[in-house]
Amino acid sequence: MIIKSLKLKNYRNYELLNMAFDSRTNILYGDNAQGKTNILEALYLSGTTKSHRGTKDRDMIRFGEEESHIETIVEKNGVDFQIDMHLKKNSPKGIAVNKIPIRKASELFGLIHFVFFSPEDLNIIKEGPAGRRRFVDLELSQLDRVYLNNLANYNRAVNQRNSLLKEIAYQEHLIDTLDIWDMQLVEYGTKVIEARKRFIEQVNDIISDIHYKLTGGKETLVLSYESSIGDMSFEEAVKKNRNRDIKFKSTSAGPHRDDVCFRTDGIDIRKFGSQGQQRTAALSLKLSEIELVRMLIKDTPILLLDDVLSELDKHRQNYLLDSIHDIQTVITCTGLDEFVNHRFSINKIFHVEHGTVAKEN
Repeated sequence: MIIKSLKLKNYRNYELLNMAFDSRTNILYGDNAQGKTNILEALYLSGTTKSHRGTKDRDMIRFGEEESHIETIVEKNGVDFQIDMHLKKNSPKGIAVNKIPIRKASELFGLIHFVFFSPEDLNIIKEGPAGRRRFVDLELSQLDRVYLNNLANYNRAVNQRNSLLKEIAYQEHLIDTLDIWDMQLVEYGTKVIEARKRFIEQVNDIISDIHYKLTGGKETLVLSYESSIGDMSFEEAVKKNRNRDIKFKSTSAGPHRDDVCFRTDGIDIRKFGSQGQQRTAALSLKLSEIELVRMLIKDTPILLLDDVLSELDKHRQNYLLDSIHDIQTVITCTGLDEFVNHRFSINKIFHVEHGTVAKEN
């Protein structure tokens, strides 16, 4: 699968933009705050309906405008698909595939598969569990529409249950309606946990070899899923925590509280690893993501690298670039120095400056 072109109208700092991509390596270079990351964001949005930055639709519309339009042409299995996305300030986004509107944003998932890698991802190990849950959820949602549906239903049940727990403090008779949300919580939450555990097992099958090579044979890396409910079933956990949840007016256990542990040679590097160990493990995780996607969808994903190379030393730069030579990649950087004296071929170069993009080769 490849992205062939991107058109933007009134998106972020772009009034109008029309880009055609090479099927291999595309470099966007320029100073900071010129609009390079906005292009990657628009691409990612066209495949996932969400900004990698978690930005709301209205905040991606060009200042002073009411609507933004993104048009992406993607080729998959020799067939072209046109994805149109309209972002609106005061209503839900509109999405069409080959000019046919789709009713649910989830219908778009699986058409394109992106792997997004930003400097923030290098901190996924040392920062809080929310980022690690988000990584798992974003990847699984692209790979599995059923998971996306279960996750959405679970999050809805958590929010409704938390609202009810707050109301019970003032209207005790509402406690009788708690069973309804508990049933939904358990039904969807159990499916989310099971899918996440399978995903971590699949990543483990790939990541150990990558990390071993990346560290020159010095370290092994193992991931494990840490459930907030321990060894008990989710149903048992919900029943056990009910009185506590009523007291604190919040759902205390479930997938929204879970985490992923990273261990090298038995040591939890979230807590005790050096910054170098944590960043290397994060790089191994992203490279594993690429391989897992390739294995599951029987195709290559599209890789979006947002100024990551400047954050890596030469050894890790080379390993990353050598690993992605056969994948369509869009890379942002402030200069072309990262690619000098490297055998990595550059197929298209774009200079980005003040919301304008100029092709240079």
